[in-house]
Amino acid sequence: MTNSHSNLTNKKLKFSRQTWFLLFGIIFIASTLRAPLTSVGPLISSIRDSLAISNVLAGFLTTIPLLAFALISPFAPKIARRFGLELTLFGSLILLTSGIIIRSLGTTSNLLLGTFLLGLAIAFGNVLLPGLIKLNFPLQMGLMTGIYSVSMNLSASIAAGASVPLAHGARLGWEGALGIWALLSFIALLIWLPQLKHKKLANTPELSSEKPQSISLWRSPLAWGITFFMGFQSLIFYTTSAWLPEVLKAQDLDADSAGWMLSLLQFSQLPITFIIPIIAGKVKDQRLIVIAVTVFYLMGYGGIFAGATSFTPFFMIIIGIAGGASFGLAMMFFTLRTRTPNEATEMSGMAQSFGYMLAAIGPVLFGFLHDFTSGWTVPMLIILVSSVILFLSGMKAGKNAFITSE
Repeated sequence: MTNSHSNLTNKKLKFSRQTWFLLFGIIFIASTLRAPLTSVGPLISSIRDSLAISNVLAGFLTTIPLLAFALISPFAPKIARRFGLELTLFGSLILLTSGIIIRSLGTTSNLLLGTFLLGLAIAFGNVLLPGLIKLNFPLQMGLMTGIYSVSMNLSASIAAGASVPLAHGARLGWEGALGIWALLSFIALLIWLPQLKHKKLANTPELSSEKPQSISLWRSPLAWGITFFMGFQSLIFYTTSAWLPEVLKAQDLDADSAGWMLSLLQFSQLPITFIIPIIAGKVKDQRLIVIAVTVFYLMGYGGIFAGATSFTPFFMIIIGIAGGASFGLAMMFFTLRTRTPNEATEMSGMAQSFGYMLAAIGPVLFGFLHDFTSGWTVPMLIILVSSVILFLSGMKAGKNAFITSE
C-alpha cells in the first residue's frame, strides 16, 4: 500500500506539468456543461414570443438536452474506450460549439436541432469526467470533484444572470445571448488540445477489457438509489432553471430581477458545491448530508410556494445551497460506491441515462400544468414531491457500501 502511494506520488511529480494542463482542461470543459442550458430560462418568454411557440414547447427546450443525455450516456464509456477519452471529449467540444451556433440562428427548427446537438455533446462531459477524475486523481477525488463542480456552477450562474442584459441591454437579442456561449466552448476546445497526445482510457487495461465491469449495475439496489438521486436532483435543477424566472415574474418581479434571482441561486451553490464533495469523501456515511439537503429544499421551495416574496433572496440562497450539495453528492456517489474507474464511469453512464430521462419530464410537465391550470401552484408541487423522493433515494445511496448485483 505504501509502495502504491509512493508510485502515485512520484508519477504526479514526474508529470506535474501534464497534470496542470489536464486540470485546466477539466475546469474549462466543466464550465461548458451548464452555461448553454441555464442561459435559456431567463429568455424563455422572449423566445416564446419571438417564435410564437407554446409554453409546453418552451419547456421542451430544457427537456431536449436531457433526452439527449439519456440517449448518449450509456454509450459514452464505450465510445471513450474505443477512441480514447481525450479524443472523445475533444470531439464533444466541436459538437457543442456547433450546436450552440445552430441553436442561435433564429428559427424554431434550428433552435430545436441545435439544442439536441449541444445536449449530445454535454452528455459526454457529464458521463466521462467522474471516471477521468477517479483515474487521474485517485487520492484527491473529493477536491477534484469540488473543483469540477464549482467550475460547472460558476459558469451556470454567470449565464443565468447575464442572459437578459445581453439580450436586451447589449441588444444581442435572444439569439446572440444564447450564441455567445460558443466562445466558451471554443476556448475549452483549444485548452484541451494538448490532451490529444494521450489516450489513457482506451489504453488502461481495466477499462479496455472485453468485460469492462464485474457487476451488473441494473440489478443493484444501491445503483438504483444513486440513479434516482441523480435523476431527481437533475429534475429539480432543470425545472428550476427553465421556469423559476417565470414563477417569480408572476410574483411581481421584473424580468431582469427574476433573471438575477436565478443567478443568485446559482452563485449560492458555489461554496457548498466545493465543500460537500470534500466532506463526503472524508466520511463513510453521507445520509446526514442527504437529510440537510432535503430540509433546505423544502424550506426554499416551500417559501416560494407560499408566495412569501419579501424573503425571495433568502429562498434563492437556501435552494442554491441544497442544489449545490445534492449535485456534488451525486457526483461523489459515482466514485464512492464503486471500486474502479471503469465501474465509476459505468455507474455515471447508468445514472445519467436513466436519471436524465426521468429529469426530462420535469420542465415539460411544469409547462403543461401551467397551461392547464393557468397558474403556478400545481406545477410547484412537482418540485416539492421530487424533494421527498430525493430524500428516500439519497438515504439508500448515502449508506456506506459498494455496489453489488445483489
